[in-house]
Amino acid sequence: MADQGAKAPEKATLTAAEKQLIRRRQELDYWKQNAARIRRRNLITGLAIGAFVVGMFSYTILSVKQERIMDELDDEAKIHIIRGPRTGANS
Repeated sequence: MADQGAKAPEKATLTAAEKQLIRRRQELDYWKQNAARIRRRNLITGLAIGAFVVGMFSYTILSVKQERIMDELDDEAKIHIIRGPRTGANS
């Protein structure tokens, strides 16, 4: 009980490096605690972007009908081959 009258030791002020170290430890603890949730969100985001890309690609292929375009280009190429080369004498 005699010790109660004695003053408690005052806290020493922290240096800038010690403050930075404490902040980094707190940040590391935060990331450790929330790593699973962040990983899950990243996975969901990646799957959503992948689904969008696959859907857009499928829609594009189905709407454009790649085979028809190639057939039209082949028909145009045949016409130009039959006509022959364009020269100054036959243009």
